[in-house]
Amino acid sequence: MGKKTKKNRIGVVYSTNDNYDYDHDDGANDVEDIAPNQQKLRVMIDRKQRGGKEVTLVTGFVGSEDSLKELGKFLKQKCGVGGSAKNGEMIVQGNQRDKVVTLLKEKGYTQTKASGG
Repeated sequence: MGKKTKKNRIGVVYSTNDNYDYDHDDGANDVEDIAPNQQKLRVMIDRKQRGGKEVTLVTGFVGSEDSLKELGKFLKQKCGVGGSAKNGEMIVQGNQRDKVVTLLKEKGYTQTKASGG
């Protein structure tokens, strides 16, 4: 269990009661990671709301934000481009769809599908 700090308190900011026990967020509500071979990821090219520039969009990831960011970092490094990973989707700059699908399959994501474009 993590250290109980002021930042992890839930609900109450301050109490005048010396014996008050604050509720703490211990991370129990975090999403559990599923095995890569059970993930159904979709890899597509997207141009919407990006000024006409292409990005490779990976959607359908189920797991913790840390796992998502770690996988996003791996993809960006292997493709040699920038991007982001948040809210269950990863964005890799440029048209990297085929390379991303290959990299995901090497990592064990067997149910990966390339679509759109």
